[in-house]
Amino acid sequence: MKLRSKKISLKWKIFATFELFAIILIAVLWLFQVVYLKNVYVYIKELETERIMDDVNEIMASSNSKASDLTNLASEKNVAINVTDTSGNSAYSAEYNPSGQLNAMPIEVFEEYYNAAKSAGGETKIIFEGRKMMDNPQVNMDMVPMDNRTGFVQNRGNDMAQSVIYVRIISTTSGDYVLMVNSVLTPVDATVHTIKFELMVVTVVVLVVALVLAWISSRTISKSLERLNDSAQELAHGNYDISFNEQDYKEISQLSETLNYAADELSKTENLRRELIANVSHDLRTPLTMIKAYSEVMRDLPGENNPENVQVVIDETERLTNLVNDMLDVSKLEAGAIELDCHRYNLTESIREVLQRYNKLVEQEGYTIDFKYDREIEICADEGKMNQVIYNLVNNAINYTGDNKRVNVVQTVHNSRVKIEIIDSGAGIAPKDLPYVWDRYYKVDKAHKRAVMGTGLGLSIVKKVLEMHGATYGVDSNPGQGSNFWFVISIDGE
Repeated sequence: MKLRSKKISLKWKIFATFELFAIILIAVLWLFQVVYLKNVYVYIKELETERIMDDVNEIMASSNSKASDLTNLASEKNVAINVTDTSGNSAYSAEYNPSGQLNAMPIEVFEEYYNAAKSAGGETKIIFEGRKMMDNPQVNMDMVPMDNRTGFVQNRGNDMAQSVIYVRIISTTSGDYVLMVNSVLTPVDATVHTIKFELMVVTVVVLVVALVLAWISSRTISKSLERLNDSAQELAHGNYDISFNEQDYKEISQLSETLNYAADELSKTENLRRELIANVSHDLRTPLTMIKAYSEVMRDLPGENNPENVQVVIDETERLTNLVNDMLDVSKLEAGAIELDCHRYNLTESIREVLQRYNKLVEQEGYTIDFKYDREIEICADEGKMNQVIYNLVNNAINYTGDNKRVNVVQTVHNSRVKIEIIDSGAGIAPKDLPYVWDRYYKVDKAHKRAVMGTGLGLSIVKKVLEMHGATYGVDSNPGQGSNFWFVISIDGE
């Protein structure tokens, strides 16, 4: 049964995000294209008029054909330009604005504008809208005679046109001039109505398109994640054969690849767990069965209570004890509960002493164990733990050596490090199995073969002890060519 989360799904989050983006985009369009269109337009026209003022200033300062250049400028920009002396007498005039206010300007208004520019630092701006003058409290229209005021303010019959006049006092080599530039701000109300209608259509279209795209995108992305989630739930329920689709979006593909790797590793772990249980059960059952069988024989049959049968019971008990001790050692090593007791000792002599334990095996079973070394060497390490490493590696070699029953132990010294190799002549190990030989109870042939000696935990203990000493270790093997288990440890223990 699938658990339903109370949180909103990714599909609806993506859908809502697309829609919110579309709504914000439409709101911004309405804001700038309708609400602030007039203000923006006026601001741009004012900036343009200021640039025209600068151009006129340059023409008056440097041009030899001022009248022609001013006429061209007025024609290009569709403005009215009037340059007068400080008394109001026109020096240059170019007017391509049919609703301009410069030609009808009374002398009284000119004087007010001139004085306003002087008091404002040499420049001022006047905005008109219909019959009302705006943004220039310094100009008093009551001082303008009624006969002139009407013609000036009515803008030649264009009552509702908004207009801006810039006044600037400029100084030239021939004296001071008053520059006036008049630009009519075209009414934008009709444009706003047109844009409103267009935006209504655009709003409907954009919302519909956004709905469709949001639905398709959210479904596409969420479908991939839903498939991934379904497969992950299968994996969580123990189906390690599940396969995650890696042909998807980059991030989902990478996650699928990781989950496929995790499923593969979990499958291997599960197989190892089953093998571990089977091996432990086998290794425990075999000695217990033999102890029970021989004990019953010695109890029920007269004359069977002899030293040979007792020795079998003792041997199997010892094997069982070794298995339990090794399991405890592995647990302690993995938990970090064992500390090293490092001191300087003769490694070569210690290896010889370990190999002497196999004298009985060599005599009775026909094994050959050769130890080759070029000189005696001392190292700084935990002697007891290192003896356990040598013992377990030799046990492993004996268990898996070939029919010639030969095991070689080689010691070589390189600068400040010593390398120990334990070589058998067995069947070897396939490359795919090499990374797992150090795992607990890992078996290459999978058969529950009763070993000559050992508990199946030896290599795992070797790995933990060598890692605690900071040693490097490994195994070189090829099928049919035997195996070479080796480790390299520092002589000084560093």
